[in-house]
Amino acid sequence: MTGQLKQLRDKIDAIDSELLKLMSTRATLARDIGQIKNGMAYRPEREAQVLARLCELNPGPLANEHVVRLFTEIMSLCRSMEEPLTVAYLGPQGTFSEEAALKRFGAVVTTLACSSIDDVFRKVESCEAGYGVVPVENSTEGAVGRTLDLLLQTTLKVCGEVALPIHQLLLAHHPDLARIKKIYSHPQSFSQCHEWLSVNLPHLTGSARISAASNADAARLAAEDENAAAVAGKKAGEVFGLTVCAENIEDDPNNTTRFLVIGAQEVAPSGRDKTSLVMSTMNRPGAVHELLAPLADHGVSMSRLESRPSRAGLWEYVFFVDIEGHQQDAKIAKALQELRDKAAFLKVLGSYPAG
Repeated sequence: MTGQLKQLRDKIDAIDSELLKLMSTRATLARDIGQIKNGMAYRPEREAQVLARLCELNPGPLANEHVVRLFTEIMSLCRSMEEPLTVAYLGPQGTFSEEAALKRFGAVVTTLACSSIDDVFRKVESCEAGYGVVPVENSTEGAVGRTLDLLLQTTLKVCGEVALPIHQLLLAHHPDLARIKKIYSHPQSFSQCHEWLSVNLPHLTGSARISAASNADAARLAAEDENAAAVAGKKAGEVFGLTVCAENIEDDPNNTTRFLVIGAQEVAPSGRDKTSLVMSTMNRPGAVHELLAPLADHGVSMSRLESRPSRAGLWEYVFFVDIEGHQQDAKIAKALQELRDKAAFLKVLGSYPAG
């Protein structure tokens, strides 16, 4: 047994040595590419192609999600050899937005916590950050209106998307639920965990449920009070040293938030893309149907349609639309040209690899 174990460990040591050599070679190539490109180290379409190819080649036993996680970190490290990258997100530290940023960019980036979604946009627009990560919709609670409003106003582009499963935890200094007198959380999280809280903490209603600016801020507030708890994510609990009283307390086990990556660059086609647009139409019968007809006529699949008040006039609306494919694809280019002729307003927010 001892001899067999040593043989297996020797093989692992040999593989680790070879992996180190290969990683060093990859990092050197990344550095050389950075010198040739002279900036723009983050190429969403290229990274999406790399991950898709590796998933196709994956022989197991690692699951594809683990392959993606591993190579995202490898690319993050190698990308840093080309150019340092700063990513802004809705803070403070410990939010789901930070988790989404690290999921997309890997850990070898400089993260910049912002106090609001507006501030994330400002940091990227002023070039204090290369990219920003902002929530755009939740599968349970719907669209994040502020993000949609800012996308309408900004000159930035949507460069990518991240779908993050949202698992809520009850966090406190101790696991004794009877001692908890108040609970902090973001209003959306209270809604997402309504049934669990009603059954397990029925005495905490009304003023005992206190809204916080974010789940991470809720965890911070709970950390300051022995008789308080927070509904937040795992990372927030780790940051503020809280005990996990209960896990996965969200009412919908498939609860997911979609985040967008915003930046100044146009993203080239990856082969599996999505395009986001916002448009408006004249206020007349059949106008919305007329507006969407070019997509159907050219066989373009629409995956999302969201209306928002335009703020330009009473009862006037803009429509946020996601379609499958890249704006450079022939059929989408033709559909967009027809839309420009029909729409009162049209803005392409960006084409990017589908998450």
